[in-house]
Amino acid sequence: MLTRERKDHILAILQRDGRVVAKAASRQLGLSEDTIRRDLRELAAEGRLQRVHGGALPASPAIASLERREEVSMAGKVAIGQAAARMVRGGRVVMLDGGTTALQVARHLAPELRATVITHSPTVAAELGRHPTIEVELIGGRLFKHSMVSIGAAAVETIARIRADIFFMGVTGVHPELGLTTGDAEEAAIKRAMSRQSAETVVLASHEKLGAASPFQIMPLEEVDSLVVEVDLPRELLQPYLKLGLSVVRG
Repeated sequence: MLTRERKDHILAILQRDGRVVAKAASRQLGLSEDTIRRDLRELAAEGRLQRVHGGALPASPAIASLERREEVSMAGKVAIGQAAARMVRGGRVVMLDGGTTALQVARHLAPELRATVITHSPTVAAELGRHPTIEVELIGGRLFKHSMVSIGAAAVETIARIRADIFFMGVTGVHPELGLTTGDAEEAAIKRAMSRQSAETVVLASHEKLGAASPFQIMPLEEVDSLVVEVDLPRELLQPYLKLGLSVVRG
């Protein structure tokens, strides 16, 4: 079997089963595990999958450039943003992550809402600057241009002095076993800090992120309160998350 044929077969298994187990794939193809693992390494380098212990999971498309992410699941992100915005009550202190879905939350907050929103995203802050009655607190630090958010020690220090009612977290991967993941270690640390300082953590999860994984874990799913997803997702796709006791809000 040619290398391209092997890789296509691996990707077909990934699409069908949602994961590839190297040992099972080697038996199925009659090849050594070393050969399969080499193919997995090369596919991971191409951004086609995310390697994990014993095999691979789907790679999240949400680690692409900001411009490319703005084109992924746009209708779903709008619906999720609307549903999350409805969760915000007057007088609350809200932490809002950066990213394309969080921007939709900012855009859909009720025009009469009076609340304080704290964010480390200049893009989100600029959007909220148009809101007539929202107070905006912008967290500073080193700008991580891939996601247009502040990261680093200064940002963590500021977050540690805040007590928020709710945190809306953006992620690139949501997996029942691996938990919440993202593509950068420092960005993951900022998300953990924001979650620690919030009474409730809500994850914004468009469908392409469910079952996918990225290199850096933010936290296990047991440490968050709910997921906001698109309204039309099949129940079987959500069942693993419901079994963990997560509340699922459909946008």
